[in-house]
Amino acid sequence: MKSETWTIQQVFQDRKQYKVPFYQRAYVWTLGKQWPLLWADIKDKAEERLANTQPAPHFLGAIVVEPQEKIGLRGVDTLHIIDGQQRLTTLQYVLAGIRLATRELKITDYDSYLAAVLDNPNPSTMANAEVEVFKVWPTFSDQKAFVSAMTADKLATLQARYPAHFTQAGTFRRIGIVHPAALNAIWNFAEWAKAWIEASGGALAVEALVMAVLTDLKVVLIQLEKGDDAQVIFETLNGRGAELHATDLIRNHLFMTVDSSKEDPAALYEAKWKQFEKDTWKVAERRGRITKPRLEWLIFSAIRAQTGQEGDLARLYVDFKNFSQGLSTTEQLDMLDTYGKHYLQLIQGKGDLPVARFGRRLQPFDTTTTHPLALRISTADVPDSEKTAMFNDIVSYIVRRAVCGLTPKNYNNWFMSVLRQWIKGEPTRAALKDLLASSPKSPAARWPEDDEFAHAFQAAPTYYGNLDAGRCRMLLTELEGWLRLTKRTEEPTIPDLSNLDIDHILPRSWYEHWPLPDGSRATFAESQAAEQQELVGSVLSDHYQAIRRRAKAIPTLGNLTLLNLSVNREAKNKDFAIKKPLLIANTVLRLNGDLMARETWDEDAIAVRAKGLADAATQLYPR
Repeated sequence: MKSETWTIQQVFQDRKQYKVPFYQRAYVWTLGKQWPLLWADIKDKAEERLANTQPAPHFLGAIVVEPQEKIGLRGVDTLHIIDGQQRLTTLQYVLAGIRLATRELKITDYDSYLAAVLDNPNPSTMANAEVEVFKVWPTFSDQKAFVSAMTADKLATLQARYPAHFTQAGTFRRIGIVHPAALNAIWNFAEWAKAWIEASGGALAVEALVMAVLTDLKVVLIQLEKGDDAQVIFETLNGRGAELHATDLIRNHLFMTVDSSKEDPAALYEAKWKQFEKDTWKVAERRGRITKPRLEWLIFSAIRAQTGQEGDLARLYVDFKNFSQGLSTTEQLDMLDTYGKHYLQLIQGKGDLPVARFGRRLQPFDTTTTHPLALRISTADVPDSEKTAMFNDIVSYIVRRAVCGLTPKNYNNWFMSVLRQWIKGEPTRAALKDLLASSPKSPAARWPEDDEFAHAFQAAPTYYGNLDAGRCRMLLTELEGWLRLTKRTEEPTIPDLSNLDIDHILPRSWYEHWPLPDGSRATFAESQAAEQQELVGSVLSDHYQAIRRRAKAIPTLGNLTLLNLSVNREAKNKDFAIKKPLLIANTVLRLNGDLMARETWDEDAIAVRAKGLADAATQLYPR
């Protein structure tokens, strides 16, 4: 490689085009960060010139380009931008903005100087004049707006081409609209230039401003030579910085290393990678304390699903490079394309694949640690019925452990261990069930048996206790779907009960309206005292025993149901005689069927209902 210090005039002179390779990311500099800082530097140099002070050069850093072989006589010299597209593109926006500002002020003496660094001459000798006329050519997603803004001959043309981006008075909209980057940059640089020129003396200020950009700003231009590895250089320059996402490095790795003699990089990008440039994959997703773009989580999960090996999100790019050794670009993209379709249905809980229903069922449990295993199951070469059965087993494993109050802290290691062992053999449900049940004595990994699950279902403090609101709602909703079944051979249809509220039938604040079974009343203070005495091991009186029995029954599943929010508020802490007619009038849920036949609601009634729901749950979540 060879490096030289060049002025911006030298960078853009002659017939050449700096082309952003199609696989690089889009333009990302903004008004909120980089543009004002660059403009301040330019203005400082221009003001030094006006003051007859010889400005010191202002370095913008290094720009790395890779000259492309020119075939035939037609066309301009092309250089691929390996590093520096943001700076080169922004400088074109600066120069275009200054040109529009000077035209607006009717100062045209410098138009030819600006044209020389903005437009390649002699379009009749170009292979594709509509493209080659530009000194910089952006990546796919930026091209339309770039051409539209860069070819505007005056500010009024920008207003005409983008009417929705301007007020009726002709001012640039600043609030409530997202501007194309090219329009936003050129308009702001034009406004800044116009205001500064007017305040600084007109024509002389224009010369100072143009000279500041063209001669006072400098870059170190590094041109790669034959034999230089562009990918290694790109990684060296960008791999340690925070500016690029790991997925930017992965994308560049994929297409810089493509064997163009065997694979068409542009066609691969269009067919397989372009989908990942959509906003859907830019959504920030949180896992524990880490928030990353969705695409990073896909790649992270896909590598683990494919290999069964642990990974480090902080080393995602390195992990991908190691994983991809020996694979063609086509094979790598096919893998991401396949897993991508399944991953979206998994996390969104929507779609026609079994994994969509699995993702929807487990959303309240935040068990993203199952994603690699889920993806491997979802893409396995087995019937959908087999996949559904396997997903049901994983749901059973997680729900049973949650109801029993068992910790999920070991899930990451556990599910990766299950995945590693499962992919070594045949991808069958029987093999997966054996692995899930392989640690019967481990509190961190065991799959509770029916007796333990049924007992916890009836007696454990569920809400608020072992289950939060979202998980409790999921459980009650799925139980409602199960109770509605007429044919046990079918998958239960899960109703949409998201508009309903979780209700304690016997309320937590029961003291005023709900006497104890013996007819006596109790106070909140007595409830606290009974709890304290139990904690220290004191012998409780009959009255305190009754209070504690009630306190333990209230948060159990047998005492929980789903109600219309307005009904819940109306009933609130009222006694059962008031609550029951409201239930009859406002619910059709099978969950509430037992309540209709009851004249009273107490601890015994809760126990009976809990036993029935526990029996249903044991069938709904079989082991």
